[in-house]
Amino acid sequence: MTPTTRTLKLASAWLVVAAVACAVPAVLVAWWWVGAVVFGCLAVDFAWVVWSGFPGVERRLPGRFAMGEPGEVQLVLRNGGRAKMEVEVFDGIPQGAVAETLPWSGEVPALREIRVHYEAKLMERGEAEFGRVEVRRVSPWGFWKRRRKLGAAEKVKVYPNYEPVLRYALLAMQHRESPMGIVRRPRAGSSRDFHQLRDYRDGDPLVQIDWKASSRRQVLISRDYQEQRDQSIVFLLDTGRRMRAMDGGVPHFDHVLNAVLLVAHLALKQGDQVAVKSFGGSDRWLPPMKGAHAMPVLLNHLYDYQTTPAPSDFAGAVEQLMVRQRRRSLVILMTNLRGEDGKELLPALQVLGSKHLVLLASMMEGVVRDSIEQPVGSFEGALRFLAADRYVRERREILAELGASGILTMDSTAREFAVELANRYFDIKAAGRI
Repeated sequence: MTPTTRTLKLASAWLVVAAVACAVPAVLVAWWWVGAVVFGCLAVDFAWVVWSGFPGVERRLPGRFAMGEPGEVQLVLRNGGRAKMEVEVFDGIPQGAVAETLPWSGEVPALREIRVHYEAKLMERGEAEFGRVEVRRVSPWGFWKRRRKLGAAEKVKVYPNYEPVLRYALLAMQHRESPMGIVRRPRAGSSRDFHQLRDYRDGDPLVQIDWKASSRRQVLISRDYQEQRDQSIVFLLDTGRRMRAMDGGVPHFDHVLNAVLLVAHLALKQGDQVAVKSFGGSDRWLPPMKGAHAMPVLLNHLYDYQTTPAPSDFAGAVEQLMVRQRRRSLVILMTNLRGEDGKELLPALQVLGSKHLVLLASMMEGVVRDSIEQPVGSFEGALRFLAADRYVRERREILAELGASGILTMDSTAREFAVELANRYFDIKAAGRI
């Protein structure tokens, strides 16, 4: 039980009048009578709020949250008494979450229920817990507040922010993929399977004409092709300490997960299989899968992936993957390349490349790119430029060495990473290399 601002002001005014009352005996008697009335009101109001109850509280959460995206939460307040209740409500949102419209204050009518809606942004993936709801009951005359925690704690899943996947799907449905930066390049014949025969259309290449069918029907007939399907894509995810670097307020690993979801969505739409393997302090494996059900399964598998302070063991990851994935696949290793990785990374990827097609997708810190592109105007700026330039040159040397060994590579900042990886996937499909 705590006094309200009204109570404190009333008590302060009564004490200020006491200075005058002590000097004038007639006023002193009135001052005591006023004090007795005030004390009586405070006591009645106190007893009322102590003996009266609290509203019933029920929380209704959405099925899942997307990291950093607002999700609507509903609180149901039920008043079973015959008097209205004035309350203040603050939900037990998870640590780090943002709810701009809390706390809520208002009245719950007698024998009625009201619904309080607010939006919460959860900033970390994984399993989050909403604690019990804190309710403060205001006394009828507004002199006291009584606090109690009601309801039960509840857990909810926070998924990666896969909005780019949904946005791409909408664009693809409208045949407008270019606004996102994903370019569907012409497919080479080696990457396509025969689909059907159809009438010749202006612009069809001569190599696509089926001359035997054309001679039988006395009209030009073209062969129609579709992309090769049922190929395997394996995402090899680094969950070690290097993936904790921040870019735009979001860890590199979360940018990587968004890219995985986008490319997995594209691969599944192409009829390919998708698998996921983690390393660097964790060892989780999602076997290859395809079909309409695969995307929800993938989301449920990835939502609670977390980085660890462990180093990235590339050799161990390759050894485990070679045992688990025997079918030839496109293996996309997603990490943050370092200058000291060459001695361990090159032999490991050469072993992996003996059986699979390997793409090393490295994410560079945006601040490094900015340090190189910004003009140098001071001694500190010159030092920053030289350090960033050396860092980039070491990465390029390793990437060049890997490329000479037949390993595909890409090095991009978080902003372009997902779209560039999607385009690389289409390039590989176009070349028929899987």
